[in-house]
Amino acid sequence: MQAPETATTESAATPEGSTPFPTVAVVGVGTMGAGIAVAVARSGRRVIGIEADGAAAAKALARIEEATAHAVARERLTAEERTAVLARITVGEQLSAAAEADLVIEEIPEQLELKRELFAELDRICPPETVLATGTTSLSVTRIAAATGRPEKVLGLHFFNPVHAMKLVEVVRSVLTSPQVAEQAAEFARELGKEPVAAGDRAGFVVNGLLFAYLNQAAAMFESRYATREDIDAAMRLGCGLPMGPLALLDLIGLDTARTVLEAMYEQSRDRLHAPAPILGQLVSAGLLGRKTGRGFYSYEAPGSSRVVAEPSSGAAARVAGRPVHGVGVCGSGTMATGIAEVFAKAGHPVTLVARSQEKADRAKAQLAKSLDRSVAKGRLTAEQRDTTLGLVTASGSLADLNQADLVLEAVAEDLAVKRELFATLDKIAKPGAVLATTTSSLPVISCATATSRPQDVIGMHFFNPAPAMKLVEVVSTVLTAPEVTSTVLELCGGIRKHPVECGDRAGFIVNALLFPYLNDAVRMLEEHYATVDDIDTAMKLGCGYPMGPFELLDVVGLDVSLTIERVLHQEFREPGLAAAPLLEHLVAAGCLGRKTGRGFRDHARR
Repeated sequence: MQAPETATTESAATPEGSTPFPTVAVVGVGTMGAGIAVAVARSGRRVIGIEADGAAAAKALARIEEATAHAVARERLTAEERTAVLARITVGEQLSAAAEADLVIEEIPEQLELKRELFAELDRICPPETVLATGTTSLSVTRIAAATGRPEKVLGLHFFNPVHAMKLVEVVRSVLTSPQVAEQAAEFARELGKEPVAAGDRAGFVVNGLLFAYLNQAAAMFESRYATREDIDAAMRLGCGLPMGPLALLDLIGLDTARTVLEAMYEQSRDRLHAPAPILGQLVSAGLLGRKTGRGFYSYEAPGSSRVVAEPSSGAAARVAGRPVHGVGVCGSGTMATGIAEVFAKAGHPVTLVARSQEKADRAKAQLAKSLDRSVAKGRLTAEQRDTTLGLVTASGSLADLNQADLVLEAVAEDLAVKRELFATLDKIAKPGAVLATTTSSLPVISCATATSRPQDVIGMHFFNPAPAMKLVEVVSTVLTAPEVTSTVLELCGGIRKHPVECGDRAGFIVNALLFPYLNDAVRMLEEHYATVDDIDTAMKLGCGYPMGPFELLDVVGLDVSLTIERVLHQEFREPGLAAAPLLEHLVAAGCLGRKTGRGFRDHARR
């Protein structure tokens, strides 16, 4: 049991008489239980901690004392406030002490029968008006409540770790939970300085229901050797702005915990995407549970350490030398094309920016100049650097001007027929040995390659928007891409200050293959009326530290773009769980495409 710091609620004043649950018992004062105990005590409530025996109770209290002392040292709590908090907390070994509580929160091991036995005993001990809450992350609240004679007063209160830092609490109702009890619990969470999100009783609730399917697919992706663990994690951090990569997060959570949650989800959904990836079972059987054992997907200095031990990459291989690249050609006149041209020119490469006409090319270069001007205004570039960069870019309306480029990238419409026609033309124009790259985010690179007589020279370079700001580039090799071409692009990415991740030519590459099923699951959750748009977005931002909730992101990306990617993924992998959610299809059919049309999952015109 450990609570490194206290809850974020600033006030420790005694609550008024109308405050729900003035006395709270916490059964199981481990890491989560201790954090909850301190958070509750900081809100001015009395806390009764209950452990299995006297030794465990003494250790629990010592940890609480150490944690609050640490909070004082961090200036998150004054010495006087700490004294008041500790005075409100007692920790003992007698379950009968729970009879004094208005609310009992259990945080014991995630075993259904163990929890049912505890709730049956609490039901006998506590007065009829006492509310009983389970801290389960994946088990059925309904089945736990059924062990009592008061199912209307049983619910889930799912706090997130570390309690002092995480704002979210999922308030989980069974079909029998009283609405008044659920509202009392939500108000209780608010008074702890938390944001309550209403959830129904199904495996994983909101956050884990969306998070663990994504983590499972990342584990399966690594298991298939499609990409290295480092590249998978870097792709999701840099491509989506996530605080941690999925495999590192699995190690933090614990692979045994992840497998338990996924088993519960699969038992309920029977969706193959929820069936734990075999590698999770293999690692668990070997005792490699992640950080807590010192080894999982990564190896750590010691059990409990967060420091990764340097070791060979999980997919490292000898590389051949790449080809020299000096001049670069970019085909297209949109935001992505001008952004890519800016990236290469800033790195000192002469760039020929080709559009369908000289007028369009000049307009694209003018947009590039505006971007550089903004960088100067923000102090990111000097005026001299802007002028040098702009001077390296030549605008052209003729593809013939690409005949001396060492690398030609296309950033034209995401239409396979258009791209194949362009690659066939480039095949006739580009000099021998030139690398031809597509920036497609969803189409097969091999289909572009086979439009040429030199498929060995064709590769994918998937930049992320906006290209000047986003560090990630997915480097996509086909079955025909020459090794030196892959090496060329990987080396080149370092020169233009981008982080390359290498993957094969299959739908979605790394980022979209993991991101869009998660977004699709969120839409399914909404169409099943399980939770609201706002609650789902809030849950994922506060519970996982995501920069945007799934519906915010869908509206930014565009629902039509999202639907296209969902269909590509489903067509390639034929997984029923990857089929686009009907609600997404209906919104696209209605012309509700997100921010660009003013309406998607939210009405942006009214904002």
